[in-house]
Order: sequence, then C-alpha cells, then structure tokens
Amino acid sequence: MPKARAAEPADAPEHTPPTGRFLARATLLTASLTVAAALLGLVRDQSLARLFGAGRGTDAFLVAWTVPEFAATLLIEDGLAFALIPAFSLALARRAQGAAGDPVRSLVAGTLPRLALAFAAVGALLALAAPQFVGVLAPGLPDAGLAVDCTRLTATCVLTFGLAGYCSAALRAHRRFLAPAAIYVAYNIGIVTAMYALGGRWGVRSAAVGVAAGGCLMVLVQLPSLLGRLSRRRTARARPGETAEARPMDVPLLASVLLFALGRQSQVLIERFLASGLPAGAISHLNYAQKVAQIPMTLSTMLCTVTFPVVARALAEGDTERARARVERDLAVAAAVVLLGTAAVIACAPQLIGLLFQRGAFTAADTAATAAVMRVYAFGLLGQTLTGVLIRSYFSAGRATWYPAGAMAVGLAVTFWIGDRTVGTGGVTGIAAANAAGITVTAVLLLAGTGRRGVPLRTRQVLGGLGRPLVAAAAATGAGAWVASLPAAPLAGLVAGGTTVTVVFALLGCALGARGFASALRLVRTRTRRVAHAFFR
Repeated sequence: MPKARAAEPADAPEHTPPTGRFLARATLLTASLTVAAALLGLVRDQSLARLFGAGRGTDAFLVAWTVPEFAATLLIEDGLAFALIPAFSLALARRAQGAAGDPVRSLVAGTLPRLALAFAAVGALLALAAPQFVGVLAPGLPDAGLAVDCTRLTATCVLTFGLAGYCSAALRAHRRFLAPAAIYVAYNIGIVTAMYALGGRWGVRSAAVGVAAGGCLMVLVQLPSLLGRLSRRRTARARPGETAEARPMDVPLLASVLLFALGRQSQVLIERFLASGLPAGAISHLNYAQKVAQIPMTLSTMLCTVTFPVVARALAEGDTERARARVERDLAVAAAVVLLGTAAVIACAPQLIGLLFQRGAFTAADTAATAAVMRVYAFGLLGQTLTGVLIRSYFSAGRATWYPAGAMAVGLAVTFWIGDRTVGTGGVTGIAAANAAGITVTAVLLLAGTGRRGVPLRTRQVLGGLGRPLVAAAAATGAGAWVASLPAAPLAGLVAGGTTVTVVFALLGCALGARGFASALRLVRTRTRRVAHAFFR
C-alpha cells in the first residue's frame, strides 16, 4: 500500500460504509495524536506550574482559561460537532444519491459565513465585557485586573475555536481524521512556546498570548485538508440545469446542542465560583487535578470521535440497528477503559502529581492538596465518559431535542447544591465531590431517556455490562493503592501501583467476562506502547 494512504487512513470512499479495518486505522491515528496532545497538555501544565506556581497569578489566568475551556466544549468537542457532523453526513448521502448541485458546498455556503460572523461578534463582546465576566465568575479573586487582561487575550479563541470546530466537523464527516486530531497538538505547542518565550517579561499573561496563538494554529493545520475536500468534483451527476440552494443551519438543533454543551461546561463555572472565596491556590489545585484525571476520560471517548460520523451516516441512511450496535459497543469499550484509568488515578494520585508537577514554584503541599482533590474528582470519570458517549446518540440523527439540556440542568443543580454545602468544611475536596455527583446524575438521566429520544439502546443490557468492570476496578484500586504506598520513591511507587492496577483489573475483568474488555485492553496496550516509544526511542 502506498505510504500516502497509510498516512491518512480516513481517505476512504465517502459513499461506502466504512470497514472494520478502516475504523481501526482511523481510531489508531486519532488515538496516537490524542496521546501526543495529552502529553503536550501535561507539558503545558507542568510549565505553568513550574514558571508561575499555584498562587494568585495562576488563579487569575485560570479564570481567563475558562474561555478556551468553554469554547473547546461548545465549538469543537461537543456542541458544534453534534450539529454539523449529522448535517454534513446527510449532505454527503444526498450527494452520493445524485441530488441537485453539490449539497456539501451548499451547506458550507449557507452556514460558514453566518457562523463566522457570530463567532467574531461574541468574541468582541466578551473582550469588552471582560471586567464584568471576571466579577461574576470569581467575585473573591484577589488579582481581578490580571484576570481581565488575560480574558481579553483568550477571548480571541471564540472565533478561532469556532472556525477550527467547523473544519473538524466537516473533515470528520468526510472521514478525514488526521488534521482534526492534530489541532490540540498545535494548540499546546503555541501555549508552551509563548510561556517560555514571553514569560520572563509578561508573566502569566504569556500563557494567555499562547492561547490566542494556539487557536490560530488550530485553524491553519486543517485548512489545506478541508479546501482539498471541498474542491473535489462530485462523483454523481445531477440532471442538467439543477443547482443546489444554500442550506442554512438548523437553528433549533444548534440551539439545543449548544445549550447542552454550555450546561456541561458550566460545571467549571460552579467550581471556580465556589473556589474563588477559598485561600489562594484553590482554583489551581482544582485545575491541575482535573487535567490529569481527565486523561482516562479523553482516551476512553476517542473511539467515539471516529464512530460518531459512522452512527450519523447510518441514521441518515435509515439503518437504526447498525447505529444501535455501534453505540452499545462504544459504551462497553469506553466504560472499561475509563474504569481502568480511574483505578490507576485513585491508587497512584500522590506519586502521579508529585512526578508531574512538584518542581519550581509547585511545592510538596501543593502536591498533597492536588492529589486529594484528584482522587475525589476521579469518582465522576465514569459519569463523564457515559455522558460523552450517550450524548452522541441523541444528536446523531441531526434533530433538535431538549432532553439532554434538561438532564444536564438537573446535574448542575446537584453540583451546586452539594458544592455550596460542602465547600465550607471540605474546601476544594467538597467541590470535587459535587462535580462527581452531578455528572453521574446526568449520565443516569441520559441513559434512561435514550430509548425514546435518541438511538434506541437496550438499557438493561448496558447497565448489566457496567457491573463487572466496576467490581474489577474497585479491587484493582485497593490493591494498587497498597502496593504504590510501599516504595519511598514516587517513580517506583507509580510503576508498582500502576502495574498492580492493570494486572488485577485485567485478570478480574476477563474472569468475570466483562463486555468490551478484550477490545479495551487491546486499546490500552496499543496506546501504552506508543507512549513508551515516544519517551524512550
């Protein structure tokens, strides 16, 4: 096979169903770049901790960091993708059936200019209203002026992330995954470069400059591939004289998608609102704990990044059974992967945080506080993963539904209620517990409602399949925590604890016959080898 095709596994015919080999190759490509982006994300966070520590300045930047966090969820990962991928899948299906004109180009003409204008307007408004934004989000923040400066810089990502998300959705619907998977690699390179190049002069503001530069890089790495796709000639011929009218975005669908995504990301708002009144460093400890703990969730849901266009295309072609089988398989694999990661995070939290961050301005006390928060936060990772997989079943048909936003609203209410009552006594640990409880409630509600509003899943079978890996994860956590505490050196404890968690989880999972276990173990083994190769080659 020519090397050019091996480099981009998604270069498959758009009008034919994807093969298992194609999905495996696309998942491997996406996973490899996801791991690379995650490693660079750790380098970014390590650099932030080393250069600026966990004090007032870092807290101020992390308030401004809320903007790219929201933009990534709304415009790249969840919101815009859930609306655009089904729309592009339908346009591609219509193109393959010989519809008038070119439905794909018509969709771009009807949506991209309006969306770009909206992104630019919102970004400009946010920059102007930065003082009010900071005052509402973190009323007890000591250095509000610094947070305002950083927010005005990060406001540029509303436009750049929006354009990047549009490109990603269009390319994934075309079964092109290389450029979309590379965007966070480019983004983190921009931030790390800016911090080291400008940190001595501009302080933590340099990280905000990096966010602005990284957003531009996210667009640039995708443009060549997208332009190449859009410039291709259509394979099916329409009747003479027929043209396709520009198709505008489905406004109710976009509104329902963005409302859910906004609600999901609002957990961060609640956390930072509650933590802003705590001693300096509280927001930073929450941030570092989340970034590390969410790595298993990111790895567990990366398969869905590849299969979401497959589900959307199956529904566009009326094949509900194929869509259901795909979603149920994704749930089983994702649950097994995230539970293994959760066990490792809880068992080895002090060793992991110490090795990653304890240097420079990040002290041993910061390590202990962050590790304690991360252990509590990890209890919500299964709920986070299930929510990420299930929400795709609601929007893959390209129709508006308000149930996911309602389920997320209930979860947010639980998060705020618990957090408000525990922050006084539990501090950031109480906030982390509230987060875990709220997202778990949301996941339960989404699973309960999927049969009537999304892909009709077999709920009892899905729930039954979760019990066995949960048992394996609980046993692996206890064994791993005990073994990790024996060596004095953090690296030795991490290796011993992580190995114990993996072995116990694998043996018990296989013995109990957990569904999706073999696929999950193959997925984790492949990723681990690639990470080791990246470090030691």
